[in-house]
Amino acid sequence: MPLIRSADSRRSTTPNGVMTTLASPTQGGATQAVWRVDMPAGNSGPHHASDGEQVWTFLTGGATIALDGETIAVEAGDTVVMPADVSRRVHADAESGFSAIVAAPAGFEVYNPGGTTAVDACDLAPKGTDRIVPPWIL
Repeated sequence: MPLIRSADSRRSTTPNGVMTTLASPTQGGATQAVWRVDMPAGNSGPHHASDGEQVWTFLTGGATIALDGETIAVEAGDTVVMPADVSRRVHADAESGFSAIVAAPAGFEVYNPGGTTAVDACDLAPKGTDRIVPPWIL
């Protein structure tokens, strides 16, 4: 059974937070991707959708999630199942930020619902109608 030491975890830093790959096809040979998200207080991820379901379990802090037109407030200990092909955006609490563990199918792609690029999209976010595989799930 493959062991992935903490020191060997792969970190991807974006303007919004840090994604730490815990397991993936290229990290441990996993068929699922598992990563940790650490988002500082007040930051927000980009508006996007994913063609694979994601399961987020919040370890610390809190967030507000815009999910398919609904707003959900979460805190440490809560788990959110984000269905495939549903628009989403995660906003870290202004005072606490958050840490979460996420599991999803390896190789899923993210895209902009309606093909519209967010004004605040970083270099790692999909542009226009592009679909990309986030580097933390490879």
